[in-house]
Amino acid sequence: MTTTIKKSNIPPRPSLASLEDKAIWLSFLLLAIGLHVFEATLPSLGPWFKLGLANIMTLLALMFLGARAAFMLAIARVIVGSIFIGTLFTPTFFISLAGALTAATVLVGLYKAFPRISLISLSLFAAIAHMSGQFITVETWFIQQPAIYYLLPPLLLLSCVSGWINGAIASYIWQRLHRKC
Repeated sequence: MTTTIKKSNIPPRPSLASLEDKAIWLSFLLLAIGLHVFEATLPSLGPWFKLGLANIMTLLALMFLGARAAFMLAIARVIVGSIFIGTLFTPTFFISLAGALTAATVLVGLYKAFPRISLISLSLFAAIAHMSGQFITVETWFIQQPAIYYLLPPLLLLSCVSGWINGAIASYIWQRLHRKC
């Protein structure tokens, strides 16, 4: 007695392009996690402020793979990075996740609304959104003192500087890699 395998039960093979996109996304995720963990070891320039180096990978994911991939990368980076540095489900995790969600939403929204916008501009707006999202989360959930917003202007200025630098780095990488593709 021979058994036959129904072809309907076998999923179709993924295309080579699909596998390539998944490999690129995974490599961006691994680099973003590495940068996230590296940044956690650096001294902070202020409360809730880091350079945001992992956001370079989110910008590149947006350019290479699209909005959905960039948004998912931002979320996955925070979750997996928090597992590695031991902050999962701590206040730091929720503050970081709020900033990443806010920044990714602004990043994707601006990119869809203005597809020709520069990576530096995208990075600047995302950095401002990230810091603003963190402040709103801290004030709403943890500190609940409006006086905390006195810290916002200098930290937004630092965010603009780091956002510009990250955007310039992402733009340089994009130009170098885009020529080779």
